[in-house]
Amino acid sequence: MNGSALHKTAADCAEELPGAHLEHPFGPDWEVFKVRGKVFMLMTEVPGRPVVILKADPGEAHAPREQYRHITPGYHMNKKHWITVEGGEGVDTELVRELVTDSYRLVVAHLPKAEQPVDPHTYGTGPAR
Repeated sequence: MNGSALHKTAADCAEELPGAHLEHPFGPDWEVFKVRGKVFMLMTEVPGRPVVILKADPGEAHAPREQYRHITPGYHMNKKHWITVEGGEGVDTELVRELVTDSYRLVVAHLPKAEQPVDPHTYGTGPAR
């Protein structure tokens, strides 16, 4: 998957998530997706390379970084809690959609229960995914 396909796939997935919306708080070069005011995905270009920055469970973030050379610690974010995804070999639609949904669920899980648009423990885990 190339960089433009990465951005399109990630944005399409994020736009389908309940309660998610797009903002540009850092200017037109940064697309920031939030749920209930909390960031779960950022998209920009890092020296000409399109990237997607996603929240990741600290206990699980090392696994995709070891498995895919195009997944690195979060750019300009806490390296323990965020990952950066670039287009490249092994990065496909299924992986991107899974990482975006996982990031969204992590953020939703930390919202007060009354503000959660979905159950973060079950959303996106069934066969309809």
